Amino acid sequence: MKSKIYTLTGDAGTTSLVHGKRVAKDDIRVETYGTLDELNSFIGLLAHNSKLDHDDLPKIIYRIQNKLFNIGAYLATEDADKATGLYIADVKELESKIDEMDAELPPLRGFVLPGGSRLSALCDICRTITRRAERHVVTLSHSAPIDPLVLQYLNRLSDFFFILARYNNINTQTEEILWDPNL
Repeated sequence: MKSKIYTLTGDAGTTSLVHGKRVAKDDIRVETYGTLDELNSFIGLLAHNSKLDHDDLPKIIYRIQNKLFNIGAYLATEDADKATGLYIADVKELESKIDEMDAELPPLRGFVLPGGSRLSALCDICRTITRRAERHVVTLSHSAPIDPLVLQYLNRLSDFFFILARYNNINTQTEEILWDPNL
C-alpha cells in the first residue's frame, strides 16, 4: 500500500528528527539540514547543464549530492555517534578537482563578481548556499557535537563551486568581471 505524502503532524510547526523526537521547524538542526536540501536542489539544476558533459564533473557532482544527503541524515539525528558517511577521501577528492581546474586558470587579479555565464551564476548560488549551510553547522556545533569532517567538506565544497564558476567562465571565454570599489 502506498503511503500518503502528508501526515498532518507538522501542521503546528513541528517536525520529527530521525528517531522521532519532535522539534520546531525553525530549530537550528532543521534549518541546517534544510539548507543542505536547498543546496542539493540547486546542484540538481546545475548538474543538468550540457556544458558539464565533458570531464568527470557529472560523476563528482553526483557524489556531492549523495554526500549532502549523508550529511543531512547525520544532522537529522541527535545521535552523536552516527556515521556521517563522509571520509577524508571525500575532502581530498574535492581538493584534487579544485587543484586540477585551478591549474588551468589565470591568477586572480581581484575579487570576482558572481555571474558571467548562466552556469557560473548557478555555481555562485551553490557556493553561497554552501557557505550558509556551513554557518548553520557552526551554530549547531555550539550546542551539539558535530563531526569535524562536515565543516571541512562544506568549506572545500564552497571553494569547489567558486573554482568551477571561474573555470567555466574562462573555458567559455566569458569575461570575469572584477569588483570595482570605486563604482
